[in-house]
Amino acid sequence: MPDPSGPAREPAGAPTSWRIALPHTNAAVPIARALIRTALADIEASADSDTAELLTAELVANAVEHTAGDQPIELVVELLASGCQVEVHDRSPLPPGDLSTPGPDDEPDPWQEHGRGLLLIRTLSSACGHRPTAHGKAVWFTLPTRPPLPTRR
Repeated sequence: MPDPSGPAREPAGAPTSWRIALPHTNAAVPIARALIRTALADIEASADSDTAELLTAELVANAVEHTAGDQPIELVVELLASGCQVEVHDRSPLPPGDLSTPGPDDEPDPWQEHGRGLLLIRTLSSACGHRPTAHGKAVWFTLPTRPPLPTRR
């Protein structure tokens, strides 16, 4: 039977979500990488922080590159007992490329600098997608909790 109190959260007193405005410049990418790593380490989240950092950087880079204007983009990190969800909000209502399943023409060209971000997100996350917001869209991914490492004897 579902828990009537809602989804399982981190222990009381620990922050369960962060919402951070980032500049609409390339400087947002390293800032976002540092923020996601810090957020996950701060509460000792068991989601894979290396993967979270990589995928967050991809989402932020896409938002900076593919949306016009200088309005900030927003990074939202939500920590759950089952892992974490990361969203990047931007002002463009246009959906990103296909995040569900790749088509036959979606293979990235190995000689091109761009075109691998959505493939990485589809491949390395447990779920991903996008949704419209009041001011544009949010593109998101989730990562599961990592199993604990075996103890040595």
